[in-house]
Amino acid sequence: MTKVHEDRLVRPTQQDEVAAAGSELIGGPLGRHARLGGHWLTPVRVVVLVALGMFALGMVQKLPCYDWAWFRGAGSQYTHACYSDIPHLYVVRGFADGLLPYFDRLPGDMEYLEYPVLTGLFMQVASWLTPGGGTMQHREQMYWMVNAGMLMVCAAVIAVCVARTHRRRPWDALLFALAPAFALTATINWDLLAIALTSAALLMWSRGRALSFGVLIGLATAAKLYPVLLLGALFVLCWRAGKWREFGVATLGAVGSWLVVNVPVMAFAWDGWTKFYTFSQERPIDFGSVWLLLSQRTGNPLDGANTFATVLTVLLCGVIGVLTLTAPRRPRFAQLAFLVVAVFILANKVYSPQYVLWLIPLAALARPRWRDFLIWQTGEVLYFLGIWFYLAYTTSGDKHQGLPLEGYQLAITAHLLATLYLCAVVVRDILMPERDVVRRDGSDDPSGGVLDGAPDVFVLRDATRAPHDAAPSEGQRVDWGANLGD
Repeated sequence: MTKVHEDRLVRPTQQDEVAAAGSELIGGPLGRHARLGGHWLTPVRVVVLVALGMFALGMVQKLPCYDWAWFRGAGSQYTHACYSDIPHLYVVRGFADGLLPYFDRLPGDMEYLEYPVLTGLFMQVASWLTPGGGTMQHREQMYWMVNAGMLMVCAAVIAVCVARTHRRRPWDALLFALAPAFALTATINWDLLAIALTSAALLMWSRGRALSFGVLIGLATAAKLYPVLLLGALFVLCWRAGKWREFGVATLGAVGSWLVVNVPVMAFAWDGWTKFYTFSQERPIDFGSVWLLLSQRTGNPLDGANTFATVLTVLLCGVIGVLTLTAPRRPRFAQLAFLVVAVFILANKVYSPQYVLWLIPLAALARPRWRDFLIWQTGEVLYFLGIWFYLAYTTSGDKHQGLPLEGYQLAITAHLLATLYLCAVVVRDILMPERDVVRRDGSDDPSGGVLDGAPDVFVLRDATRAPHDAAPSEGQRVDWGANLGD
């Protein structure tokens, strides 16, 4: 990275009071005459090293489970808050027995693996890399270690992509790298695969590569369902900016890559392929969701929760679409990506603790402000502890050790309110773009690719100015940045 480029970087310690206070641990904010450039330790590399360090700390946090708690009853892994699906599913989903996902039936009620195809492939590759000798406990431990190594690579990819998406703001990626919930949940499940593909897709879109973006989003959707929502956010942004060609290319790329991954399994193992979709449809309300909270508080089983969740998601996405088309300035892509995924999480009938990982990279791009980010993370850490201590309570029998139901309901509420808070701040930035910290330096949409600086062609509002005036001039952008009082 050249010195000229380093000089143009946005320095969080000069804009964010929390970042400035935190920098005192390493000598304080960067001075005006500090020597920049000429060192191998670039911002991107620093972010990657920090992310890998936090990932390693998360592995250490799982050590009590790795040593014994995964294998000696359910309660211990909950009291130590170190549960992971990975070692358990190695056995109960047939990987330890050499069964092939989607093609071989599983013993018991599950019948087939209930994960999307690309995640199933990830799990299978990890099982091939797992040594076959020793006791089953040893093999489970090795399977978790192999998966942790592969997921660590995904974490590094995410860190690089988030740091590079906003060219002038690589340090914002420290929000992802230092997120407590990232360290705590990274090895619970395989979500980091889809997140890495999604983060790479956002980077490609920011560079104007619509086809690469689409291909990566299609692959991410083949690993987890939520990334397809980003196409909806992109649809309304391209509608407002008139970028239909780029949206079409991205959509075709997404459909094509998704089909390449899924069609072979669809053709030769239809029942196994459909398991993820039927399981998602038939799954009852479960831990962490607003529907579980309502059901427990009212005593009503909410049999129609699946329909309620779908309708609420569609309605809230419609509200986001209207917001996009009526906002005084076209929202940034990262802002809408965060909002649509947050809506999906909030309205879903289940909230597994690792789902917070979906939002962390998007939050770092949508609202790179440490105060708001840490408020949200506090709520998520409270939920992380709440669900495990509640499960410890339910498995402790007459001992009643752990968190009772009322405490768990408070933990759900903390997660919901914290996520809603961050959503509200992002919506405020959309309605009052002068308060958007990313636009402080005169930028329009650093992650927007072809949308960055593009004029509007369609706006749903009774404006006193023409829609084409919605993209501000460079002078207006500088004024907004100078008057920012957040």
